[in-house]
Amino acid sequence: MDTTSSRRRVLLAAVAGAASALAVPAWADARRSLPAMSEGPFYPPGAWRARWPDWDADLTRVQRSDPTRVAQGELLGLQATVLDSNGRLIDGAEVEIWQCDALAAYHHPRVAQTPGSFDPGFQGFGSARSATDGSLRFRTIRPVAYPGRTPHIHVMLRHASFGEWTSQLFVAGEPANERDFLWRKLATADRQTVAMTLQAAPEASGLRWLVNQRLVVPA
Repeated sequence: MDTTSSRRRVLLAAVAGAASALAVPAWADARRSLPAMSEGPFYPPGAWRARWPDWDADLTRVQRSDPTRVAQGELLGLQATVLDSNGRLIDGAEVEIWQCDALAAYHHPRVAQTPGSFDPGFQGFGSARSATDGSLRFRTIRPVAYPGRTPHIHVMLRHASFGEWTSQLFVAGEPANERDFLWRKLATADRQTVAMTLQAAPEASGLRWLVNQRLVVPA
């Protein structure tokens, strides 16, 4: 068995184990769909990603070098459940996330990867597929502010039942949210669907934060 792949499975299993004990926040409208948003200018194109093999659900380790590099920033375990607005759990949904690194740099072909200006230990993009109960998990970092934007994580979901749906996740209670032009456009009910409630992770998990998030798509 590949030892690196085995290590990654252990790391993601730790996210799942810690998240299983995580208190699930109360949603005002648990079946309200995520507000649709554009993918933005830094969605990494498929042709560019195809040149690198490492785009899994653990964004905190990059294996394109030896030794494996580890991300800067506060590690975050994102446990999510994909369901539609009728409450049906979605099995086999492809979910992608992307965000800037701890130095506020996106990993994108249009962004210069100048040494010292970006974190080579952060993937920047990752993908996962939901299980039969709609669940999936990512290991990433707590999002940081990008110039002109509040901390956020982009998310794109695909499945035959709903097509493609793109949105963003924000940190609940983040003061910079009120200055963010996209957050300000959202209705109060929509804000509740995209606000991630961060909770302290158990020390043994190797993480700093845990999130349990519902990703609701239109039925």
